[in-house]
Amino acid sequence: MSSQLEKAIEGLITVFHSYSSREGDKYKLSKAELKTLLQEELTDFMACCNDPAGIDKIMTDLDENGDQQLDFQEFVVLVAALTVACNEFFEDCCRNRNRDRK
Repeated sequence: MSSQLEKAIEGLITVFHSYSSREGDKYKLSKAELKTLLQEELTDFMACCNDPAGIDKIMTDLDENGDQQLDFQEFVVLVAALTVACNEFFEDCCRNRNRDRK
C-alpha cells in the first residue's frame, strides 16, 4: 500500500506528464501547456491572479535554462514554492486564531 506522500509524488508526476505530452516535447511544458495546467489544476490560485502577464512571469522565473519550456525539475520548483506559501498561510492562520482566543 502506498503512503500518502508516495501518492502525492505519483500525482505530481502524472499531472505533469498529462499536460506536457499535449504538444511538442513530451517531457517539457510549453507556455500554453503550463497555462492550461495552472488553469485546470490550480483554479483557486489562478482566480486570485488577475494579472494577464502572470503566466509569462511564472514561466520566466522558472525557466532556468531559457528554452521557453519547463522540464519536470523546473515545474517542481513551482510546486515547492506554492507548498511553502500555503504552509506559511496556514501557520499564520493558526497563530492568529490562537492569539484571538487569549
